[in-house]
Amino acid sequence: MKNRLLIVLFLIATAIYCLPLPIGTNETMRHATAVVFFSIALLATGILSEYVTALLFFVLATLLAIAPTNVIFSGFASSTLWLVFGGLILAEAVNSTGLGKRLAIAILGSKTLTYERLITLTVVFSTLLAFVMPATLGRILLLLPVFGAIAEHVGLRRGQIGHTGVLLAAIMSTYQCGTAVLPANAPNLVLAGASESLYGVHLTYAEYFLVQFPVMGFLKGVVIALLTCWLMKEPTSPANDTSILSPLSPEERRLATILIIALCLWTTDVWHGIQPGWIALASGVVCTLPRLGVISPATLNEKIRLGSFFYIAAVLGLGAVLSESGLATEIGNGLNRLLSLEKEADFFNFASLTLLSSIAGLLVTNPVQPALLAPLAGQFAEASGWPIKAALMIIAVGFTTIILPYQVPPVMVGLQLAGIPLRTTLKFTVPLAAFSIFVLIPIDYAWWHLIGYLGK
Repeated sequence: MKNRLLIVLFLIATAIYCLPLPIGTNETMRHATAVVFFSIALLATGILSEYVTALLFFVLATLLAIAPTNVIFSGFASSTLWLVFGGLILAEAVNSTGLGKRLAIAILGSKTLTYERLITLTVVFSTLLAFVMPATLGRILLLLPVFGAIAEHVGLRRGQIGHTGVLLAAIMSTYQCGTAVLPANAPNLVLAGASESLYGVHLTYAEYFLVQFPVMGFLKGVVIALLTCWLMKEPTSPANDTSILSPLSPEERRLATILIIALCLWTTDVWHGIQPGWIALASGVVCTLPRLGVISPATLNEKIRLGSFFYIAAVLGLGAVLSESGLATEIGNGLNRLLSLEKEADFFNFASLTLLSSIAGLLVTNPVQPALLAPLAGQFAEASGWPIKAALMIIAVGFTTIILPYQVPPVMVGLQLAGIPLRTTLKFTVPLAAFSIFVLIPIDYAWWHLIGYLGK
């Protein structure tokens, strides 16, 4: 079945590559469309491993010359990619030194947590961390070893559905609830930057929080917790290994020092200006140094899975190709033409624009969504009769919703690190997306009206 689907996708991509040129496009854009379609389709269906799809994108994009090589491989120069690499080293260090298990015991002690309380703790802690740590991927890489150890501490073995539920709750709440806190996620910051550069509009922390967090932060977190308990609940057992902890080993002390320094630098990047990726890379390198480090080169070679590294590089390169080829602009304009926004039709406009933003996430990767749609916000505002800020803010309502995991690179990295299969993830993300679209978005519309954000 997979082989047949792969052949079908390849034939469709080949047809796109060879079709006559539509009016207003050029040959490079057509070729880019074929490669982008094929790559995204492979990521969405999971026919090939993510890293194989990533390498295939690099090969096709380079051989077919759909963009300059510095654009295709631009992901390797991104701090986000090196945040992945450094984070993978830190996560392995937390596991191999036993520091994750020690933190689990320190947090729980001899307490017996029900599954509901464990998931609530996971979602609350993941959401609160978004207020102090700006990088989604950094938070995911920090949380997974700790909450994985906590799950094992209460009797949920790795690979069990209950253990998987804890890790999924951590990953999903870290990203989705974080979209409601301005500095917490990359798309939020891209939206804020585009708002200022395109329209001279400044999105403040307090305003963003008031508009987005009550529904897309707090209520979304509640839904994630309830859905996890419904789909993945398993009985927990009394906490094990509750004996008095032995003193920290030298490796644990060194790793704790590295993590504290990294966390302090992550939370203060507004002042020092060092990007989270370079902080993670430096921390990971220190972990491997003789005497200062905590893991051996052999562990680095055996345990660090570089598939995630190449996958993120390809996703970032994919976004750069979309922008360079003009394909992103054409997609945005095409989606805009499908809408029929009207003044005084606020709910229809709200639902249409949110759906547009959500669908855009299926066509381009998550960080590209606001860059794709922000240039169209002026048209949205004029057609709907809304203030420009409302037209900009609604883009965030769309990118908070994940339908397919490949939309959000940090989520994909977290899933690979946790070893969660795509099929299991879809059983969680699809109902969560459906509930968000049909329940949370109408509630969010009511909230915007209540605070008068649509200018009415």
